[in-house]
Amino acid sequence: MVKESILKRIRKDFLMEVLESGERSDGRAFHDYREIKVTPNVIDSAEGSALAQIGNTKVLAGVKLAVMEPFEDEPKRGVLIMGAELLPLANPTFEPGPPDERSIEFSRVVDRGIRSSEIVNMENLFIEEGKVLGLFIDLYVLDYGGNLFDTGTLAAVAALKNTRMPKVENGELIRGEYTGNLPISGYPLSSTFVKVGNFTLLDPELHEEGAADARLTICTCEDKIVAMQKGGFGAFRKEEVLNLINVSFDKRDILMRNLG
Repeated sequence: MVKESILKRIRKDFLMEVLESGERSDGRAFHDYREIKVTPNVIDSAEGSALAQIGNTKVLAGVKLAVMEPFEDEPKRGVLIMGAELLPLANPTFEPGPPDERSIEFSRVVDRGIRSSEIVNMENLFIEEGKVLGLFIDLYVLDYGGNLFDTGTLAAVAALKNTRMPKVENGELIRGEYTGNLPISGYPLSSTFVKVGNFTLLDPELHEEGAADARLTICTCEDKIVAMQKGGFGAFRKEEVLNLINVSFDKRDILMRNLG
């Protein structure tokens, strides 16, 4: 723990020297994204899929629908289930086995933005008494170079945008037959910032995350804030949060242009 604290201090001191010059180590301005790329429909067997890349971070999203029992307190609403896997090939710190804290937080942050935006009318996934459609979104981190949340959200939303609705007859899915695309009413997209000293940086690279005091993810859908998630032990001042909210809305256009 002491060694990790010392290393973080060294990383932060070095990064602060770079930031004092007015730009980041890769030449970006403080509130610029790295290169963004989205490739839809990359998994033939899924109802919807997309590969999103921000910088050298890559996340694959797959969407499947299945008949299942509804939750007892919502008998006429479909079920949304989000899962995430940090593949060991993506980063040396990722290990095989059950989900750890990072994968749980990753899936929850992406889930919260999509769920809170209510872009999918879950009542439309009702089939009959005791049967609804479950909407399963699985995220696979293929390469990790910082900023999982924005990359994962972009992948999940792009996959939903291209999801086909399978035909349902007599309470069962007819695989391979579709009735159209899944209706969605908007596109929740997130912008993640880290704070290093008094500097706030959008779309942090891995070394910037490692030196950060705090992290803030803001998810917007059209003209609304639908979710926010804070991480780290540091704090953001009120005026910083308000400014970052404005930046998030400004950056929606860049994310939307790359949605696919």
